[in-house]
Amino acid sequence: MRNNSKVWLLALTLVLSIFLAACAGGSDKDADNADDQNKESGSEEAKAGGDLILDVLSDASSLDTHGSNDVVSSNIHANIYESLVKRNDKNEIEASLAEKWEQIDDVTWEFTLRDNVTFHDGEKFNAEAVKANLDRIRDPKVASPRFFLFEMVKSVDVVDDQTVRITTEYPFAPLLAHLSHNGGGMMSPKTIAADYEGMKNGKEPGAVISEQPAGTGYFKFESWETGSQLKLVKNEEYWDTPALVDSVTFKVVPESATRIADLETGYAHIADPVEPNEVKQVNDSDNATVNQKASSSVSYIGFNTEKAPFDDVKVRQAIAMLIDKEEIIEGVYEGIGIQANGPLAPGIFGYNEDVPVVEHNVEKAKELLKEAGYEDGFKTSIWTNDNQQRMDTAILVQQKLKAANIDVNVEVMEFGAYLEKSAAGEHDMFILGWSNPTGDADYGMYALFHSSQKGNPGNRAFYENPEVDKLLDEGRREADPEKRVELYNQVQEHLVEDAPMVFIHHQEYLTGISNKIDGFEIDTSGIYQLKNVHFVE
Repeated sequence: MRNNSKVWLLALTLVLSIFLAACAGGSDKDADNADDQNKESGSEEAKAGGDLILDVLSDASSLDTHGSNDVVSSNIHANIYESLVKRNDKNEIEASLAEKWEQIDDVTWEFTLRDNVTFHDGEKFNAEAVKANLDRIRDPKVASPRFFLFEMVKSVDVVDDQTVRITTEYPFAPLLAHLSHNGGGMMSPKTIAADYEGMKNGKEPGAVISEQPAGTGYFKFESWETGSQLKLVKNEEYWDTPALVDSVTFKVVPESATRIADLETGYAHIADPVEPNEVKQVNDSDNATVNQKASSSVSYIGFNTEKAPFDDVKVRQAIAMLIDKEEIIEGVYEGIGIQANGPLAPGIFGYNEDVPVVEHNVEKAKELLKEAGYEDGFKTSIWTNDNQQRMDTAILVQQKLKAANIDVNVEVMEFGAYLEKSAAGEHDMFILGWSNPTGDADYGMYALFHSSQKGNPGNRAFYENPEVDKLLDEGRREADPEKRVELYNQVQEHLVEDAPMVFIHHQEYLTGISNKIDGFEIDTSGIYQLKNVHFVE
């Protein structure tokens, strides 16, 4: 395999940054300095108090941070729950609920926990709480879609009240990155116990937790009117510097024009998303501007590889050639974002800039369809949720596939139902995206393409390739960053050949921000950072 020097340097930089952070173990001073820097990014005229209102496209699917794997829900989780460590935009691991850590040997990590932290329900955060959370994620009865994050964990042992030891089955290089994911967010052991009791009485895992979630974060849960709005309030007993606003309300507003109108009239302070064709309108107004943030995510069109005709690789390859990515990026996204040739965005460990490119080629696509026995085309459907950009993409795909006599019916559904039905494999083609909050190739590909992750964890293409499984497993077990990059390069080449999905682009997040507030940030995985948001008017 050809080894790309730029990728190798990126890999080395990331691993060294994580290694140095682990050796240093983090400190209160480091956390305070990072917090001070965040504050400096906002206005010096910060005013505490006020009720922040966000107009968002979709509702959360669950408030159990172990129980969902979508960005919409994660935006709530990230403000209620905290993980042992956190990751900044430079892919550096920082202290959070663990104030320091040490790698004892290849498979053993020991974490020293903060001793002044309590959950929103008054329960103490300690090593027992960490064990209860990590054991629950790995409990088959819970069937967490975030199990893949921690399936390599062999045991979680309480050393003492403020010390926990995590042992993995094999050396796992990105363990700290996985622990920074909000899927490793710490929930109150009391709510976990209540949820298990609910399961005994026939309730679904996470149902009890979603009724009254309790984390350690700077906001705490107040109310949830499903499908309408969800409200968080300031945690006055937060262990670190508290949030600045008194409350945050997430209002579900599916219509983009309504979100923009609310932003411009002051009924909302944040609107997400802003459609690309609305950017100029918002920026030209006197009331708001658009925050543009390069992402670590990928948008894609997937195939159900277990259903005919998409169980035929030639059909999938043909459709990949019929779809014009450039037209989608220019026509739907107004040229915002960069074309994707694989699942990993630039800056992610394992990104391969030399992965083969699938070119738009109608004649070659027709030849492949003829070889597959579909010279006269076929009828199918493409699913999407009620996201305008995805709906517009579906229409463009529908038009492009007509060139090969493929008749595509576009089906649009509410986000929760969409996730449920696609996880069950009821679809033909579908449009979705995948963010990468850990900054590592393992997260960017394992859940999407390993055969053990079919359905809700991420592999909605129901893709299965024993060689890809083997490479992904080896990538998890390999400690040498150069060898890991080589393994992930091979995976990406298999994906081009097998075409379980068409990678469209690495988007930029477009968020409308009222001039009445400052301090808002969104990370590269699309998660809101609301701690330092404050009113300036």
